[in-house]
Amino acid sequence: MRIVRVANFIAPRSGGLKTALRNLGAGYQAAGHETSLITPGPDFSDMTTEQGRVITLPGPLVPGVGGYRVLLDRRNITETIKRLKADRIEISDRTTLRWLGKWARKQGIPSMMVSHESLDGLLRLFGPASGQKIGDVLNRRTARDHDKIVCTTQWAANEFERIGVPNVTRVPLGVDLDRFSPERHDPAMRARWASPDDVLLLHCGRLSPEKKPRRSLAALEGLRSSGVRAVLVVAGAGPLRNALQEEAADRGLPVRFLGHLSDPLEVAALQASVDVAIAPGPIETFGLSALETLASGTPVIVSSESALPEVIGSAGLAVGGEGPAYTAAVQELMSRPEAQRRAAARAQAEKFPWSASVAGFLAAHEVAAEPLRWNAGRA
Repeated sequence: MRIVRVANFIAPRSGGLKTALRNLGAGYQAAGHETSLITPGPDFSDMTTEQGRVITLPGPLVPGVGGYRVLLDRRNITETIKRLKADRIEISDRTTLRWLGKWARKQGIPSMMVSHESLDGLLRLFGPASGQKIGDVLNRRTARDHDKIVCTTQWAANEFERIGVPNVTRVPLGVDLDRFSPERHDPAMRARWASPDDVLLLHCGRLSPEKKPRRSLAALEGLRSSGVRAVLVVAGAGPLRNALQEEAADRGLPVRFLGHLSDPLEVAALQASVDVAIAPGPIETFGLSALETLASGTPVIVSSESALPEVIGSAGLAVGGEGPAYTAAVQELMSRPEAQRRAAARAQAEKFPWSASVAGFLAAHEVAAEPLRWNAGRA
């Protein structure tokens, strides 16, 4: 079976979407299918990788969003798909690529839209009071034009199920349980930023408004105001970085801004070496970084408004509001015995192997998988 995937909004430093596409593609290949990924880039390229062919088509930069590009040349996209002789099309962009579902239907090719974001959530943050009505209209059109909608959490599926969409299925994403492991704990790395008695916090993610990174700074400030020696490490880049650095300096907060970390093993060691991670974004539809942190043996505090409570289970805490709630959650987690909280985090992550995700996505495509050929985490 030839599965052609098309995705927008991928940048050299993008995280969760790129990770998901890579692991799913490698899983499709290992299951005996031929897969290709079409994404935007500065120029045309065509490479053979472990996840199959990766084809970049020229696409312009989106201003002010940190290097993201989009595919706008519809003819170039459709001609490329025709040359690849797609049997199935998988689309990862509910905005600028939604038109592909209708085109695929005219070609007699089944299509699947993967919901990596919540329109309800985005419109709640940036849209008008009538945002839910707008979202409902767009979601009905998306469901009508595609054979299947895949959501990675129940939280993400709710906006479709609320309006009675029948062709929705839920398939969680996965985590590389070999790469992200408590065995990556590195005392030397930890010692770069904190003393043995400090509580070391981590904010890992894009520094953009919808991710609410200021909540992590507020949590740190609350801890220090209550007499807890705490340090925050921030791994990630984005448009708010300069402002956050200035705010931390003005308030005398010990925040270490690391920028984007390109080495996956460095990220894994960092996630395994901190005490608690904070993932405060209210519109996260899955949260791969949070799951990777759990696999590393570190509990995570998440926004109760997001999908992440489904992912972390009892291995972390979900809170509402702003900084004070996150401060209290850090203190509660740190009151638990270290061995207990780290074991619980790892056990929760082990429920999400990539092999299960690949099997679920292939089932949504209505094609067979060959699980014995899947080598989890080797993408």
